[in-house]
Amino acid sequence: MDDNLQPHEPPKQVVVCGGGIIGVCTAYFLAKKGARVTLIERSSIACAASGKAGAFLALHMCDDGPMSSLARTSFSLHSSLAKELEGSVSYGYRPLTTLSISVGESVLPSRSPILPPWVDGRVKTGEIIGTTETTAQIDPRLFTRVLLAKAVTEYGVEVVTGKVEGVVVEEEGVVVKVDGGGVVGGDAVVLALGPWTNKLPELCSKFRVHGKKVHCVVLEPKDGDAITPHALFATYYPTQEPGPIDPDFFPRPTRDVYICGPSVEVEIPDGPESVSPDPESIQMLERVAGIVSSYLEKENVSVKSEEAGIMPCTDDDMPIMGEVLGMKGCYVASGHGYWGILFGPASGAAMAELVLDGRATIVDLHRFSPTRFVV
Repeated sequence: MDDNLQPHEPPKQVVVCGGGIIGVCTAYFLAKKGARVTLIERSSIACAASGKAGAFLALHMCDDGPMSSLARTSFSLHSSLAKELEGSVSYGYRPLTTLSISVGESVLPSRSPILPPWVDGRVKTGEIIGTTETTAQIDPRLFTRVLLAKAVTEYGVEVVTGKVEGVVVEEEGVVVKVDGGGVVGGDAVVLALGPWTNKLPELCSKFRVHGKKVHCVVLEPKDGDAITPHALFATYYPTQEPGPIDPDFFPRPTRDVYICGPSVEVEIPDGPESVSPDPESIQMLERVAGIVSSYLEKENVSVKSEEAGIMPCTDDDMPIMGEVLGMKGCYVASGHGYWGILFGPASGAAMAELVLDGRATIVDLHRFSPTRFVV
């Protein structure tokens, strides 16, 4: 044996709590960097907001704020991962043209050349706000599950089913308490629990992650081949209800159209299985769909799903990513709000660097630190 060779430090054992896109991306990049990773998820992978989101990706739509670098880095990582994972086939990755429109029963149909033919309803054209170079989409549930499958098969990530009930920081590491009396230990833990982050008693006094409920429907038109890859950011002006309302339309490669509505802050239920849609909100989305396009009128579609998800949000509308003050080895990654699917890869890669290397270089995480809430 060469006496000059130094023994390798064994890879860190890291526990990631949460099987949404942030938790799975973090587990993937941790394991890719050599850590031994255990992922704990209480229900199923991408069962909450990560599986119900529109999954719209935009290079430039955060450029006027502090999250620009995070968005741009993550948009690029999404592109790289799509090539690596054959995303166009495995999870519906594709570029989009993105338009803004106004919608209302009293609006006269527009004949604007920038509108695709299937947008033939009471719509007033806004402008092109994204091109195939700057906007894209994925199926978020499929992306999260495909990425985790690679993390398991190629990098040895272990998946444990259980509800996380608490975290104990000890001198030699951290211990995650799981329902039923189980424990999972490691050198560090990353809490990526979305809107359920503040359900942990250790975190509820340190910062606030609240939930905003968003409704969504997926409609399958009879003439699905006519629906081109044009995302629509709409402003709907109802004739009676208070408004306006801002629904978004995202056609998918599977010949269906995902539509989501405005968000409203709600109490966080015990678990994702307790989140259910409100019938009035679903009816509103389906009504607006028929106003936007004859292809999406009730008699011309079948309804594939009617759901609701709860986005994790913060009081300053920025994610929380960093080590928790006074809890060495305990990290949090939550509060990504509307852009959680876009931010997933860069957040995961940055958290992996922070945990294993002591600092993130792919994205500067200082402005997202949980210590910013300390008075």
